[in-house]
Amino acid sequence: MKKVLPFVLLCFLYQPVLACTTFCINKNGHIVFGRNYDWVTGAGIIYTNQRGLFKTSMNTGNGATASWISRYGSITFNQYAKEFPTGGMNERGLVVELMMLEETVYPANDARPAVGVLQWIQYQLDNSATTADVIASDAVIRIKESGTPIHFLVADAAGNVATIEFLNGKMTVHKDESLPFPVLTNDTYASSVDVAKRWIGKNVSLQNNSLDRFVKACGMLKKINETNMDMPVTDFAFSILDKVAQGSFTRWSIVYDISNKKILFKTEANKEIKTVQFTAFDFTCNLPSRMLNMNQDLKGDVSRNFTLSD
Repeated sequence: MKKVLPFVLLCFLYQPVLACTTFCINKNGHIVFGRNYDWVTGAGIIYTNQRGLFKTSMNTGNGATASWISRYGSITFNQYAKEFPTGGMNERGLVVELMMLEETVYPANDARPAVGVLQWIQYQLDNSATTADVIASDAVIRIKESGTPIHFLVADAAGNVATIEFLNGKMTVHKDESLPFPVLTNDTYASSVDVAKRWIGKNVSLQNNSLDRFVKACGMLKKINETNMDMPVTDFAFSILDKVAQGSFTRWSIVYDISNKKILFKTEANKEIKTVQFTAFDFTCNLPSRMLNMNQDLKGDVSRNFTLSD
């Protein structure tokens, strides 16, 4: 618990530098998810998480704890201890990533068990195969009422994408026809779309940094969807991340190649693009999880550089 508390404190002390960006590309059925993690520190560990493990959530003091058996293995990016990721992908191809959203209001205490915002991500990766599963989980679990204000972009292997926000104490979802742009930054999705419809494709820089990044990312997605490009989709995803990067505050740039079950990433400390392959790991429950310091001086496929987790 001591490792998780600094996240809550720092989020409120340093909100001005939080400028995360996420998006999903579906180019001829090739599903790729991109995310910039903009924060005050770049320290990070990548963990593998085994399927078949019995877990109980940390007591939040805001309702009952939750218990479950993980159905799927996953690979997650962590700053605040294992089981408390900032994002990741599971072996079914589900990706869940967070961003700050000041307007967030989580549900009040009710009969559902409560988990913290980071453990909610691990819960989804453990239990959900699709975006529909994530949305349906709101009937059985909730984020604690006083949780750090976060919203999420979620995508699955079939190309289903959804934004998940908690506004006025209820889960608010945009998907399918209500999701014209599979992009999310640090304003509510509805307000971001309103601005994007007016400014997308125009060579302007908006004063609101979050909305500026949203419009730029939408414009680049429009470009890849409307043109034939020889550039690999993962490379184009990195070009979007570079376009909306926030200088040294962009600590991680991550591209999830959902269709090919691999993850590419680079860090502010080490800008070489590295690759992690799902096929390199056995997520069986009787085997130990593995870990990698993501800022190591490595390049290429780093799957073999993972060591046993403590």
